[in-house]
Amino acid sequence: MGSLGKKALDKYLSQLYQHPLRTKIITSGVLIVINDVASQKLIGIQKLQLKRILLKLIYGCLYLGPFGHYLHQILERIFQGKRDSKTVAKKVLLEQLTSSPWNHFVFLVYYGLVIEKRTWVQVKAKVKKEFPSVQLSAWMFWPFAAWINHQYVPLQLRVIFHNLVAFCWGLFLNLRAKSLTVNKS
Repeated sequence: MGSLGKKALDKYLSQLYQHPLRTKIITSGVLIVINDVASQKLIGIQKLQLKRILLKLIYGCLYLGPFGHYLHQILERIFQGKRDSKTVAKKVLLEQLTSSPWNHFVFLVYYGLVIEKRTWVQVKAKVKKEFPSVQLSAWMFWPFAAWINHQYVPLQLRVIFHNLVAFCWGLFLNLRAKSLTVNKS
């Protein structure tokens, strides 16, 4: 890594340790914006939808960053910072049975109500239709990422690791949604 990259990483880690919540909030916001720009281009949107990007930024900063920060703090307290295989399995199971469905539900509701400006009745129908397949797909992918996160990643870096994996997950969901739309045509 070049000296400029090392300096930037050192500065970032310094901010992360001095101001963990603020840094995770900003990181979550930035990554969801980059993800949305990439997703819009991947699904063929010619002109970037700036309002959608702003609404995703708000979601990342007000929900994803704080939720992830406190989730990992709580899991560490519950399991007293242990990283043996049995404890990691329990963390992954607890996370997958609680926060994973909750996060997918919240995102689908937020996206429908706030970004797409649908009515509650429309959003409820869409969540009822799409949530099971989204969550099932998540359970096929996220436990592996969660295992790595809880087993190998230091506590302060877990939200950032999760956000980076979520970046890929978001691209996958957008491409999947596009292919479902194309196949229905």
